[in-house]
Amino acid sequence: MTFSLWRLLLCVLMGYLIGCISPSYLIGRKKGYDVRTSGSCNAGASNTVIMAGKAAGIFVALFDILKATAACKLGAVLLPELEYAWQITGVSCVVGHMFPVFLGFRGGKGFACLGGVVLAHSAKVFLLMLAIAVLIGFVSNYIAVSTVSMSVIWPVYYGTTTGNWAGAAILAIPFVPIFIKHTENFRRISRGEELRLSYLWKKDTELERIGRDD
Repeated sequence: MTFSLWRLLLCVLMGYLIGCISPSYLIGRKKGYDVRTSGSCNAGASNTVIMAGKAAGIFVALFDILKATAACKLGAVLLPELEYAWQITGVSCVVGHMFPVFLGFRGGKGFACLGGVVLAHSAKVFLLMLAIAVLIGFVSNYIAVSTVSMSVIWPVYYGTTTGNWAGAAILAIPFVPIFIKHTENFRRISRGEELRLSYLWKKDTELERIGRDD
């Protein structure tokens, strides 16, 4: 293997390990619950909102966004000669977030980290993608629909606007694990058991709708 390839592998490992940092899990431990087995059993911002409140959930979302952005920037610095360094490191971070080795590969579902990769590319594009994600979320009333949709829309947008379809193909890699991670959400949606986005402002109504009292 060449020296550049070793640096590339180092970047993949770095991105993955950064992704493994889970504020959702750490907050849960501090409050006396395991986020992997409580609420929606997801080590991410949405489940933190359910288990620890909106403020904690916002903190987790911001942390997960920024850790992915940081991973992308570090990848670009370490591999300035490689065109796809930040994409590879960012995707590795998303994968690490979803399948963290330190938590038995039971992590989050990738939405916030995916946003962090977008932010590393462009703040303006991040705001555009965020607006689209919010629109899809409100129209569908399900975060799962928004997350899976954005894992497709973002790389297509990137490829279309930059002409860099090789980079777009790398950025599309998270679609597969994100879709797989959300299959149970879609099953619950079909059964009418999935918490809707309106949980954020109609908590009691939503819990009553799905037959929960906590």
